Amino acid sequence: MSEPSISPSADAVGKLPVLKVLIQFLQPYRTQIAIFLFALVCTAAVTLSIGQGLRLVIDQGFAQQSQQHLNTAILFIVGASMLMAIGTYVRFYLISWLGERVSADIRTAVFNHIVGLHPAFFETNRSGDIMSRLTSDTTLLQSIIGSSVSIALRSAISFSGALIMLLITNLKLSLIILFAVPVVLMPVLIFGRKVRALSRKSQDSVADVGTYAGEVIQHIKTVQSFTQEPQEKLAFAQEVERAFVIAKRRISQRAVLMAVVILLVFGALSIMLWVGGSDVISGTMSGGDLGAFIFYAVLMATGVASLSEVYGELQRAAGATERLMELLQADNKILVAEDAIDEATNLPAALSLNDVTFCYSSRPDQPALKNFSLTIEQGKIIALVGPSGAGKSTLFDLIQRFYDPQSGAVLFGHCDIRQLQPSDLRQQIAVVQQQPTLVTGDVMYNIRYGKPEATDDEVVAAATAAHADEFIRRLPEGYQSDLGEQGVRLSGGQRQRIAIARALLKNPRILLLDEATSALDAESEYKVQLALDKLMKGRTTIIIAHRLATILHADQIVVMDAGERVAMGSHQDLLSSNELYARLASLQFSSDSK
Repeated sequence: MSEPSISPSADAVGKLPVLKVLIQFLQPYRTQIAIFLFALVCTAAVTLSIGQGLRLVIDQGFAQQSQQHLNTAILFIVGASMLMAIGTYVRFYLISWLGERVSADIRTAVFNHIVGLHPAFFETNRSGDIMSRLTSDTTLLQSIIGSSVSIALRSAISFSGALIMLLITNLKLSLIILFAVPVVLMPVLIFGRKVRALSRKSQDSVADVGTYAGEVIQHIKTVQSFTQEPQEKLAFAQEVERAFVIAKRRISQRAVLMAVVILLVFGALSIMLWVGGSDVISGTMSGGDLGAFIFYAVLMATGVASLSEVYGELQRAAGATERLMELLQADNKILVAEDAIDEATNLPAALSLNDVTFCYSSRPDQPALKNFSLTIEQGKIIALVGPSGAGKSTLFDLIQRFYDPQSGAVLFGHCDIRQLQPSDLRQQIAVVQQQPTLVTGDVMYNIRYGKPEATDDEVVAAATAAHADEFIRRLPEGYQSDLGEQGVRLSGGQRQRIAIARALLKNPRILLLDEATSALDAESEYKVQLALDKLMKGRTTIIIAHRLATILHADQIVVMDAGERVAMGSHQDLLSSNELYARLASLQFSSDSK
């Protein structure tokens, strides 16, 4: 069976209610849904016909002592059972397939959306919570669609069909059942609302557990270095216990719901049996009619009981869907202009920041940059110096358009970067960070991350230019060696050279360097500096400088403090004209001479 790959985009989803959003994900599979519903209705009809077979067995087989009628009735039941088995296979396969397919589509749609969101979104939303929604919530949704929805629909059809057959079989007994139905449904609705709220809390608490565990595991060396294992164990146990308490309340509500429904259903059945039995004894009703009526009543009661049980699961599904839709409907604050320019390669590799003011959303009253202006000509090397919190890293984020300034503009060439496609802009830029980010995979994959279509020879050439080829070939499997999570199997200098090779392979026109040698030993620093010199050649380069000795060759040095540009010039000029720079230089060079 073909599997359509269509899934709604985040933009198409909009701010629709949860059910409508879910329906949009189901729409591409209308054919499968139609076949499933047909099989479901046929199976329910065959199940209802078995009641008539039971009536024939009692009235014509038992009551008339006729072997022929008994054989006919039994064959009818066996044939109906075979049809029911075939219909159940088709129904179960299709709904299970649909559950897997839709949950996969939702997981993909959510991931595709969040990957394109602005970084500020991830400052206010924990990664562990996002991962919980992508994994456990979609798994829960798959289970609900693939199982609970099928049970709910089957129970609803069985309930409706059994009710119709009850009315046809005996009106008086049917009135007893009809009176019991609203009495049974009332607790389902009341407790269902509580279950839904508790389900949402339960899923949030499980996400908190995963987030906490992920943070501890990620920083396990720090935890063990400070011997915080006992405290972390206690804190994690408290998180788990909190999740358990919420889950226990949810289970308690569902258990009460099921118990009340069973009590009401079988209470109504008992009354119905007493009235029907009395009619059989008095001769106003045949035994076959009572048998068929009991069959339909039990089928109806089973349907109500199943609905009450599944209702709680459907509420959990609603909670999981809400959490997923919150991610899918999250707004991206980095918007693409309708008249965006597609080709940034035609623009000169020059940057200008014109009177830029920017505040992070978490600190709206504390500007990270304030009326900041700077022009960087193509091919020039500009160094940024200043104390922590001066706004140097914020400048890098604005240049890559991870954020938009509240006022002012950032220009690439002569064009406001808000008029460029973000991906096209970032294709012109490469960043080498102080702590480079490597992904799980081998050396070849990590270097090729800068240019996925690069050949093996191009990767090796980039590694050689970055002075990384020598140590890579000494690894157990060379370029196919797995680096572990975040490149944990390499030293700091080796990770830096892998990052430089990746930037070289990307061949950017603008280079952003966040002091890539400050945390290295002398030998590693020398090799990394050689690689950086080759990387900077012919490119517009901006360096965040923590060590002034590494930027003496810069064309201009920009001194920043409290988000403002306080001075600009050469090293010698700034020593005599700027007190802050002179103090930084005095502290560093006097320290280096000791």
